[in-house]
Amino acid sequence: MTGRAGPAACAMLALWAGLAPGAAASACRQALALGLDVSGSVDAREYRLQIHGVADALSDPRVRQALLSMPETPVRLLVYEWSGSEDQAIILPWTAIDTAPALDAAIETLRATRRREASPGTALGVAMTRGAALLATQNDCWRRTLDLSGDGKSNFGPRPRDVKDALVAAGNVTINALAIGVDNPATGDIRQAEIAELSSYFRAEVILGPGAFVHTALGFEDYARALAEKLLRELDGIVLSRLDAAPQ
Repeated sequence: MTGRAGPAACAMLALWAGLAPGAAASACRQALALGLDVSGSVDAREYRLQIHGVADALSDPRVRQALLSMPETPVRLLVYEWSGSEDQAIILPWTAIDTAPALDAAIETLRATRRREASPGTALGVAMTRGAALLATQNDCWRRTLDLSGDGKSNFGPRPRDVKDALVAAGNVTINALAIGVDNPATGDIRQAEIAELSSYFRAEVILGPGAFVHTALGFEDYARALAEKLLRELDGIVLSRLDAAPQ
């Protein structure tokens, strides 16, 4: 191997070295599940801004470069929607982002997605459990990350703090959050009036794992920009120098 790896790269190399012979060729470097809030507080316009915002963020040249930087050990991407306890739906199944056409196909799938009927509840604890279960199926990935977007606090189902405790005990998953502030409080929107309050809630109740963080979007119009920045942060530090030999 040439070059000098940083701390994050060294950690990934240590994990890679522990794999059985031949496993590295089939592994992914990160399983990334995006959970999108489609609860009752998200209207039709905001839904379009969110789903197209994911597509726009994935189309960002910086994000594309980060995703496609190691096609031999790709990122696997999944996108699901969440609202009430019984309303969790996968809109992009696990997809290996190993080529530009694969990424483009995922983007087009998202752009073609139409809103489905869903209950208005905000079952954030269920969304966390669902995302962690989806990530658990990707046990050959070096890192497993759940990226939850939301514009309000949980009001249905198990409390996020209780779910978080169970997931911490299970280990090996990181949950980051994207808190979406109101578009214009003056219009009478009764969701979180202060983005700082919602961010604090996600920080205390939802995120978990080493380096977990909360990012913010100032309304759904800001979602694409915020998600692109968040994805870059989540993908940062995983790119390794080329390995010259397979593990012995």
